[in-house]
Amino acid sequence: MDTVTITAKGISVSLDLVVGHISAMDIEADGRVLKPLHRAPWVGSPRETLPESLPEGTVRLSGDFLCAPFSASDVEAAPLHGWPANSEWDVVESAAIAGGWRAVFRLRRKVMGAAVDKVFTLRDGHPFLYQEHIFSGGSGAISVAHHPMTAMQGGGRLAFSPKRVAVTPATPLEPDPARGSFMLAYPARAGDLAQFPLAAGGTTDLTDYRIEDRREDFITLVEADHGGPGWTAIARRAEQDLVLVLKNPAELPVTMLWFSNGGRDYAPWSGRHVGVLGVEDGRTAVGHAASLGDNWLKHEGVATAFALAEGRSVSFRHVIGAVPFAEAGPLGGLETAPDRLRVLAAGGAAREVPFDGGFLRIGRSVPA
Repeated sequence: MDTVTITAKGISVSLDLVVGHISAMDIEADGRVLKPLHRAPWVGSPRETLPESLPEGTVRLSGDFLCAPFSASDVEAAPLHGWPANSEWDVVESAAIAGGWRAVFRLRRKVMGAAVDKVFTLRDGHPFLYQEHIFSGGSGAISVAHHPMTAMQGGGRLAFSPKRVAVTPATPLEPDPARGSFMLAYPARAGDLAQFPLAAGGTTDLTDYRIEDRREDFITLVEADHGGPGWTAIARRAEQDLVLVLKNPAELPVTMLWFSNGGRDYAPWSGRHVGVLGVEDGRTAVGHAASLGDNWLKHEGVATAFALAEGRSVSFRHVIGAVPFAEAGPLGGLETAPDRLRVLAAGGAAREVPFDGGFLRIGRSVPA
């Protein structure tokens, strides 16, 4: 069995057990089925048609997955984004609960000596996947990130909980024009997401995803101290929906955005990975060694790894969902309550959807 699917009223989620990627997510709303997560166009192609050196997680690139570590595995040998994104998981438990479904998956390998569990919870009538990852035992420290991806046929508008700064790394993802393209300046930083420096001069609005801008860009947003959940909302124009990603900033203090819009010209990307946005909430710098060492985020007072120890467990939670949204203007914001999430349009109209307001454990103290 390569895939397992769990369901609750109005929602289903499938996990690819070969690599731990969410291969499908379907949400029923207003007589429609919303599909907020992306699956790479080459998934399912014969393996011999893809580059031999491609990590299994890229071969089966889908939906969302756990990165541990995020990016380069240069402390403990593993493929890009670590074994949780590239190797097999087992079903430990999958059963109905009161008002929904709960499933527990365990990574067959260990990460820095720690066992890793993935817990999915679906609730009847909630348009969200509630997920938790738990590291038990181990030694040293591990950087982590989620990697949800959505795709837009006609671009979209992005909105965020308050961020204190946006920073690009020293070099772009695709510096060689023979292999790809980029738009943002590297390195650069800005406090205003609507005025980020461009490589060609001038600025761009990071909240406007334009499908005509072919590029491969990466930027890290640092959460501001606002006391609420961290969130990203993507209003997809053609799909007429709003993809929602929520986190606890104390657990996952950065949000890394991956703009993948036809900006890689080599296989398997070949200019066909279009309209994709990765919303990578994490506790990490770029690379495991960088996360453990002296990095710019630590200078900003931001934790970039979880400490592991025998007899101890660490965990973090994350929420992904979607609701219909056909407003012409940008999102006005999100408000959470114990049992509701209010989606505010720019004109003041609001839509309320069921939401487990206590799941993210806002206000929880998280050890470094």
